[in-house]
Amino acid sequence: MGLLQHVQHQISALNDLIKINNDRIAGYQKANEATDETGLNLLFNEYIDQSKSYVNELRDYIHVLGGDPADGTTLSGKFYHAWMDVKAVFTNKDRHGILSDCEYGEDIAKKAYRAALDDKELIWEDEQVVALLNSHLDGLKKAHDTVKSLRDTVNT
Repeated sequence: MGLLQHVQHQISALNDLIKINNDRIAGYQKANEATDETGLNLLFNEYIDQSKSYVNELRDYIHVLGGDPADGTTLSGKFYHAWMDVKAVFTNKDRHGILSDCEYGEDIAKKAYRAALDDKELIWEDEQVVALLNSHLDGLKKAHDTVKSLRDTVNT
């Protein structure tokens, strides 16, 4: 893989992570709409802000690489959020269901970051971007664990 192809592959991977974060933002916005619990609303807003920050950092690095940052969400994310809309019509939007959906979204985000970091073709030579991606992944793991813990405390 030539240098230009290598850089394009990195830009593509980072753009995928932007889209995953945009999915996460949309998911937490839907979760916010589904609950009136102040504590959950505050937590979901924190995670929305977290992903917005991640998107800005990823965009900055894509500019460093000479690329154009993506907008929008992943196709699978669009399908997932449409499914959440349909599901919400049929459920009571209970705390357990909302948190389960959020945990599922966190699993997807963590998997995307892990795939980017483990992709052998990317060969991240810049330690700053590796540190950035690992920092994001750590934040996603903490969010996942918090959401899972809250879900597990709900009596079903």
